[in-house]
Amino acid sequence: MNDQLPNISIIGAGTIGTALGNILAENGSGKILLHSVESKVVEDINVMHVNTKYFPTLHLHPSLVATSADTLLRSSEMIFLGIPSTILVGYLREIRQYIPEEAILINLAKGFGSENKTIIECLRSEFPNPVCTLKGPSFAREIINRVPTGFTLGYSENTIHECTNAPMHEGTNEQVGGYSAEPFQPKLRITELFRGSNIHLDYSTDIQGVEILSILKNIYAVILGIVDAQFNSANLQFLVLTKAFREMRRVLISFGGEEETLFRYCGYGDFGLTALNDLSRNRTLGLLIGKGFFNKHVSHELVLEGKTAVNVFYCELSKKMSVEEHFPIIAELWKIFNTAYDISVFVDRILNFPEPK
Repeated sequence: MNDQLPNISIIGAGTIGTALGNILAENGSGKILLHSVESKVVEDINVMHVNTKYFPTLHLHPSLVATSADTLLRSSEMIFLGIPSTILVGYLREIRQYIPEEAILINLAKGFGSENKTIIECLRSEFPNPVCTLKGPSFAREIINRVPTGFTLGYSENTIHECTNAPMHEGTNEQVGGYSAEPFQPKLRITELFRGSNIHLDYSTDIQGVEILSILKNIYAVILGIVDAQFNSANLQFLVLTKAFREMRRVLISFGGEEETLFRYCGYGDFGLTALNDLSRNRTLGLLIGKGFFNKHVSHELVLEGKTAVNVFYCELSKKMSVEEHFPIIAELWKIFNTAYDISVFVDRILNFPEPK
């Protein structure tokens, strides 16, 4: 392999880490190292070139190498973060001595970190590294099967000088950021990794907005699941989808995001995939809740993640305004997770709330 290619580490050998790692390996994008704490997964990938736990029937590219040795992170130029948001920040704290300060950290996790902060906010406050986020409508099984897939690469102006020679506004010394009427291709090193692969990127400097939308879409996917469990109606489904999308916009802006981010892959695309496709875990959770297979004592990991996200949004929004008045759909889901709730009244309640201005 060309020694000039970057050393790329992916922390987490689950579905998304394995899928992206295999695509990068097939694409000849660099020296790809997949980090896992599961010794059986590491052995199977290195010996049989199969991740028997997550993709037992798929043969992985032979250049994709797995390891449990955190010390090998020291040579990384880019590190993709593909472990659950609930443990990500804590794990990075434990291994921070192995993370090169110049390595680009790319967050794949969708959820809050610690202290009601997004993963990106946590990384910025605790690590000197340039940080980016990569979010979009992306089932891992389709990625690894080379189905064209869109991601939004979220980055900040502080990251641009670390990663790229970005295009300049004509007649100025200012770099292009955010959105343009015409598409642009900032020469991010991350972009080069996926060039020629099945991964298609769009871009946003609203990195906080990209993070927030990646959490919000899971919440509103639960909502659509509840609705569809109770009513087999296309009219009602898209009525609620529209109300949910409008509320997502209000929440996004309240958390400092930009409206335009809704129209990137991380926004409308990821929300549509998660809310309407039955392969979505959060939609499935909503279907179960809507059918009555849920109570507050359920401790399934997905339920806990959803409940945590709803509680964070409810708590933070309530510091600014009345959640029930301005964000009635989130308020109603908060009641499902935290109170004795009659699920049969859910749809009537969200339909009859006055539409916030």
